[in-house]
Amino acid sequence: MAIYLYRCAECGPFDVSRPIGTAGPSEPCASCAGEAPRVFTPPLVARTSRPLARALDAQEAGAHEPRVVERVPAAPRGPAPPADPRHALLPRP
Repeated sequence: MAIYLYRCAECGPFDVSRPIGTAGPSEPCASCAGEAPRVFTPPLVARTSRPLARALDAQEAGAHEPRVVERVPAAPRGPAPPADPRHALLPRP
């Protein structure tokens, strides 16, 4: 279903939901029953960023094809010890 925009001269714009390709050049207004011509608008085409598209694809694939792992992932390591040994003498919070 697509939403088509029509503009009545007396009542203003209104939307009509029709199957794609079946919208007529005019539609009767729901308020005053007058003929309202169709208003052509640009299609809603949005581009997503590459990282967002990858995340959405992974989310969609994960819903039907979950990843199989061989073992439990290792716990994340803490920060590396400082290279300067004097840092060990500093007070800790």
